This record gives sequence, C-alpha cells and structure tokens, in this order.
Amino acid sequence: MSEYDIVIIGGGPAGLTAGLYTTRSKMKTLLLEKVAPGGQAALAWTIENYPGFPEGIDGMELMERTRKQAEKYGLEIKSGEVLKVSLSSKCERSKGELEKLIKTEQGEYEAVAVIVATGTRPRKLGVPGEERLIGRGVSYCATCDGPLFKNRKVVVVGGGDAAVEEALFLSRFVEKTTLIYRREKLRATKIIQEKAVSHPKLEFIWNSVVTEILGENEVAGIKVRNLETGKDLTLEAKGVFVYIGTLPNTEFLKGIVEMDKEGFIITDENMETSVSGIYACGDVRKKLLKQVVTACGEGATAGFAAGQYVGKWKGE
Repeated sequence: MSEYDIVIIGGGPAGLTAGLYTTRSKMKTLLLEKVAPGGQAALAWTIENYPGFPEGIDGMELMERTRKQAEKYGLEIKSGEVLKVSLSSKCERSKGELEKLIKTEQGEYEAVAVIVATGTRPRKLGVPGEERLIGRGVSYCATCDGPLFKNRKVVVVGGGDAAVEEALFLSRFVEKTTLIYRREKLRATKIIQEKAVSHPKLEFIWNSVVTEILGENEVAGIKVRNLETGKDLTLEAKGVFVYIGTLPNTEFLKGIVEMDKEGFIITDENMETSVSGIYACGDVRKKLLKQVVTACGEGATAGFAAGQYVGKWKGE
C-alpha cells in the first residue's frame, strides 16, 4: 500500500491548485483523477472571467498550464476512480489521528490528509427518450458535441450561465438554437444575457419544460409544455443540450463527512469537513458561486490547511 502525506481526489481547477500548494510546501502528494486532469473547466470553449486574461482563455489551455505548473513542483498524478474513503487508527504511521485509506480499482493508498475536489456531474431531465438517445443527439456538453450539429436545429434546456454560454457557442455551427427555460427570465449573468438576447440565431421559449425527447435511433424533436397554459408544443431538433444544474460526485464519501441533502460537502472557512484532516474544495462544496476562480481560491486554502495539518501530525 502506497503512503502519501496528502491525497487529492479530483483533478479540476480546485484539485490542481491544491496540489500546487501542497507540493510547494514539500508535501508528498498524489492526485487521483477518474478521466484526465482539467475537469469540467477543460471543456469550456472560453473562460472570460478568469483574472489576467482580458481576451478570455480556452478552458483546456488554462487547465493544461495549471497541471504543468503543479507537476513542476512534484505533484504525482494517477488515473483512477476512488471507490471508498475510510478511516483507520491501526496504520503504522497513526499518531492519535485517524489515517485515511483511499480505495481505487487500481489499488489502495494511505494518507495523513485528503482533499476532495471531485466536482459535479450534469443533472438529467428525467423524461422519456433521454437515456435512450444519450450520444445520439442528447448531450450535456456543447463544447464536446456542438460541431456535430453544423447547420442543424438544436435545443438548449436551462437558463443559467452554462446554458446561455453554450447556446452562444452552438450558434457558431448550427442553423438555429432554441433555448427553453422554465421561468420568464434568464438567471445568467447580465452581460451574457445581453449577448444571447441580441443574437440572431437564438430563440427563446419561456415558462416551459421539456416533457419528452423524440426519435428512435437519433433525436428528431422534443415535446414542450407551457407551465402557464398547459399547452403542448412539438419542436423539430437534431440535438438537445441539457444544462439544468449539477449533482455532486460524493457517493464514495457517504457516511464519512457531513453533507447537505443534495450531497454537497459542508466545510468551514478553512475547507475542512466534519472529519479532521479531510478537506473539500471546488464545486463539490456547498457554496454560493461555482466558478473556476472560486475553485482555485478554495483549492489554495485547502492545500495550505492540509499542509498545516500534516505538519502538526509530523510534529513539525
């Protein structure tokens, strides 16, 4: 079993920044990422509100720069999905505090401290046709799949920043984008709203929800219901992009740390959870603003706090 001072679970902006801070503090640190470092931020076609980039920056480029910077100081990165985190007082290195055991399909690791930065996954509509047509016109990532719908009609469901930004991105390729939102006014940032409302390829259907996605082997259209009138409408579409919120990736921590009813982790101002030596940062936390810049700030705090915790554990 491999031993580390700190194990970081998740390689998005929060996890990579935490790794940058822990390795600069000379902590032996392992970062475990299920797919590839970068997280959801790497899928963003442009990030316009990250400080220092007045023209914006491609999400993949920003995350690649962050990864290289962390690796420069010694961050070890491995691929692997964490199945379980448990606590033990029987480890040889234990000094009164509970050691953390991290189990993955590839093996197990011991750590003095753990930083959880696993982010979120898209919330699904839960309507007929959605599951069957995922990858056949139903998507949760316009940056990934948008170019496949060149000169076709698509639908975006949602009204927050992600939905509107991705609708704008899709309009580079598609014939028309129809944005469907359950309210009569977008929740997105004002400057993004202004761009969307004035865009010639964007149309809006307000106070409405998608009730079914149509098509046999690929998306052919959707059924929409107006929440005020109860009337149903059928729209032709080849793509349906869903942005109605997110769910936290915290199943492996159930019963270990305190969470809210949706599964978001509750922390103090130092990013420490209800368990001493376990920290959480980024979108997996219960918080107000989910942005790359806040994830980085929280990652820095978690990395610094975890480093202090390990230092005390070592008697330094």
